Amino acid sequence: MKMKTERLMSLDVLRGITVAGMILVNNPGDWGYIYAPLKHAEWNGLTPTDLVFPFFMFVMGVSMSFSLRKFDYRPTRDFLVKLVRRTAVLFLLGVALSWVSLVLSRWLSPDSTMSWSQILFPFEQVRVWGVLQRLALSYFFASLLVVTVRNRRILGYIVVGILLVYGFILTLGHGFELSTANVIAVVDRAVVGENHMYLEWLPDGGRISFDPEGLVSTLPGIAHVLIGFFCGRLLMSSKPLNDKMVHLAVVCAVLLIVGFLLGYGWPVNKKVWSPSYVLVTCGFAMLTLIVLIWVLDMRNRRRWAYPFRAFGCNPLFIYVFASFLAIVLETIPCGGLSVKEQLYGWIAGWAVVPQLASLIYALVYVAFNGLLACVLLQKKIFIKV
Repeated sequence: MKMKTERLMSLDVLRGITVAGMILVNNPGDWGYIYAPLKHAEWNGLTPTDLVFPFFMFVMGVSMSFSLRKFDYRPTRDFLVKLVRRTAVLFLLGVALSWVSLVLSRWLSPDSTMSWSQILFPFEQVRVWGVLQRLALSYFFASLLVVTVRNRRILGYIVVGILLVYGFILTLGHGFELSTANVIAVVDRAVVGENHMYLEWLPDGGRISFDPEGLVSTLPGIAHVLIGFFCGRLLMSSKPLNDKMVHLAVVCAVLLIVGFLLGYGWPVNKKVWSPSYVLVTCGFAMLTLIVLIWVLDMRNRRRWAYPFRAFGCNPLFIYVFASFLAIVLETIPCGGLSVKEQLYGWIAGWAVVPQLASLIYALVYVAFNGLLACVLLQKKIFIKV
């Protein structure tokens, strides 16, 4: 059985499910009332929420195997220009979201005595790292490796080497401690300074400068994208679809088994992006892709997937728009509260359980952004970021 690989419906839908999931977990009605599956693991461990970001990185790698084919996987001038431009745009968009949040919070603060220059240029507190920044750097270095290392076996060894070296860096640098001595925090303090880092919550309610998307922990993100690339190369092969599915299933099982076994020495941990976390989440992403290929591309049952396909056709634009809108809703005042607080208060007024009210708000927010995504798909508008 043959399958066209030019535009996999399952790949768009997996990407869309991931983006919808990212928006869902990032926008509860009240951060104090969240169902357990919609929370990140406090430190070691894995929840469904811990899968959404790595799923997107995996899909980015799969998509890369298709998009780089037009450059014949070579470092041509056109490729390098496009790579640098996309990396810069993604990184700057991530920084811009932090900047917008600071500007609006200072501008609309009722007791603000700041000058306009202090309001508009809060560069002393802008967060340098973030989700989009990690995507940018991981994609940049993974792409460079793909076009410069022509021997795919050596590229595979590089993936293994990255994960092993990073694992030992964590072991030697207190990498599995949530403390200021953690090598991830130490490097970020030296490179960008504490004022530009995320404040991570401690179990006792305190906070320390520790960035879950820090510079050092971006290293395994490169391996993450490359694993997705290898999956995409397998999908692009000329083998019958049934054979591809079997190979994907075998690789999926190996990733999950090795990842969970590795977790006994290097715990599964999203906030340090541990090697075991990379393998386990890539395994689950591959398993999800296998199921979607079977349902959508083999059984041709696609009607239910249209909203997710819409998310997946403009993923980064929808994510950036949803992030920007969330900032606006959380900072624009309305009747003594923010717009978000007013909307959530109305939902909480008739939803008996606070966690349910928080979830309903998040689902409504996802649906609103999904409506925009559907309009864009209906009009065949694809916004590249």
